[in-house]
Amino acid sequence: MSRPINPQHIQALMDLLNHAPYFSLLGMEFQAMEPGYCRLALPLSYPRHGNAFGSIHGGVYSSLIDTVAYWAAYCQMEETQGYTSLDLSVTNLGMVQSGWIIAEGRVLRSGRSICLAEATVKTGAGKLLAHGTSKLMLLEGKQSLRTLLAAEGVPPLPPKFL
Repeated sequence: MSRPINPQHIQALMDLLNHAPYFSLLGMEFQAMEPGYCRLALPLSYPRHGNAFGSIHGGVYSSLIDTVAYWAAYCQMEETQGYTSLDLSVTNLGMVQSGWIIAEGRVLRSGRSICLAEATVKTGAGKLLAHGTSKLMLLEGKQSLRTLLAAEGVPPLPPKFL
């Protein structure tokens, strides 16, 4: 049975992630995180997120899927646990040029060494734009958030679990 996650940890983490360079570059806004789930929103605009053909670049959808899958896994991992993406598969299903899009990630299964997550990207009205899966390799004692924050000189977050 999993331990309850500390809401103060999650809020501090989302505040930190909302200011992280790559996430800020795209305009990602983390909205929710809990064990096995993550949601974020992004205000699309063309040409900021565009490709040469007048629509949104598929890499935007891929970045969103990779991000929500990764952070959906985070809440159910121990604090010393790190992980990295092994494989990302994205199917682009629709196009849009502007407006808010919502990405949601869910863990399908987490084993001793591999975690499988899926994610969707939809318009604010619910139109499915992309679907993807991500396989994450668990790395005990490597690439943990705690290690990253210490290396960057960022003060520790509140404890992860209650």
